[in-house]
Amino acid sequence: MTTVRAVLWGFLGVRRKDDYQKDIERLNPLHLIAVGLVLALLFVVGLMVLVNWAVKVA
Repeated sequence: MTTVRAVLWGFLGVRRKDDYQKDIERLNPLHLIAVGLVLALLFVVGLMVLVNWAVKVA
């Protein structure tokens, strides 16, 4: 869950320096990359679903 939270903060681009340093020390870079790819894919799929729904409603 810590990795997911770090990736989500990274998507927003807002992170305190202290928290960033703690993440660097604790988290595995491969896990960060994997979670980042999965969350990015979910974001894109979510946008596609939202657009398809909006087009059907309109």
